[in-house]
Amino acid sequence: MNPGGRNPTGTRLAEPGSIEVLVVDDSAVIRQRLRSIIESDRRFHVVLAADPYEAVERLKVSVPGVIVLDVEMPRMDGLTFLKKLMRQHPMPVVLCTTQAERAVTALEMGAIEVISKPDWNQATRLAEWSQTLLESIRNAAQAGRLAIHDDRPGAPASDRRYSADVVLPQHPYLPHNGPSERIIVIGISTGGVQALHRMIPAFSPATPGIVIVQHMPAEFIPAFARRLGDDPEVKIEIAVARQHESIRPGRALIVPGEKHGLIRRAGAGYRIELVDGPPVCRHRPSVEVLFRSAAQAAGPNAAGVIMTGMRDDGAIGLLEMREAGAMTIAQNEATCTVFGMPREAIRRGAAKAVVPLDAIPATLMGWAASSDTGTWH
Repeated sequence: MNPGGRNPTGTRLAEPGSIEVLVVDDSAVIRQRLRSIIESDRRFHVVLAADPYEAVERLKVSVPGVIVLDVEMPRMDGLTFLKKLMRQHPMPVVLCTTQAERAVTALEMGAIEVISKPDWNQATRLAEWSQTLLESIRNAAQAGRLAIHDDRPGAPASDRRYSADVVLPQHPYLPHNGPSERIIVIGISTGGVQALHRMIPAFSPATPGIVIVQHMPAEFIPAFARRLGDDPEVKIEIAVARQHESIRPGRALIVPGEKHGLIRRAGAGYRIELVDGPPVCRHRPSVEVLFRSAAQAAGPNAAGVIMTGMRDDGAIGLLEMREAGAMTIAQNEATCTVFGMPREAIRRGAAKAVVPLDAIPATLMGWAASSDTGTWH
């Protein structure tokens, strides 16, 4: 082996068991920067392509575990390539763009993750963006059923993170005198855009008010909400949640980026409170925070749904909801893009029901129509 583990061209030699990442970008400078960032995690090795046509030739030689794809390229744009790729040879794709509409389109087409392009001149924020990129690639590899082992060389030495306690101290549900409306809270991550596009049309205007945390860059959430609401098959209203907004039947509120969403009681109903705070379970907004607040504010009048996503955000919160008497549902493994969040919730005993994606609306509507919440315990 050559000194430093590199071949004569300067490319790092692939380690046994490492995952190939194909970077497609028309800028030679950016390609090299992306290679440096991605190969800082020794679980990955990078192959480069200057445009989609060169990427096709690379795919004839070897099939990568993940593709990192630029949008704006001269001979063929990234979305056109993504559409062809998903039709002919589906594989995990992380797409880079600053355009919200294109980001949502990519997710609808089947991209696993979409991240904003960085400002390469802002060195202070570049380190944070680099970690976001690596996390997105790990998510994509996991979605492709490729093992990512944290004990390999190059894995983070520590995984410091906050629990929901930093935003909302834990306390039990206190029963409310008088009638209470019902609400539904949903936590979802990788694969969530496609899953919600399949699930939301099944809800009727009589559905209890819904609050959703979808892990997604903050700047893309308004476009996602707009696109979901514009679907002619969707029969409920979709909006990005605003501070102290009422949670009403026949309406789904998506928690905006960079704020945590909390359920608060308001008479017989509920409202949403948007609060600052550090990321919880690596995310802001966090499913963990949303679920804990639903357990405390609504107890048995709430239903929690944990869906496709990486790692474990929301698993403890869903257990707290179950302990407060709520209906709790986990999406089953067969219909998840990544069976991380639901698997951890199931492992902890948080889910009363484990059902396929297409059965979640009927399960929720059955709960909403029941007069005895004890039926679901």
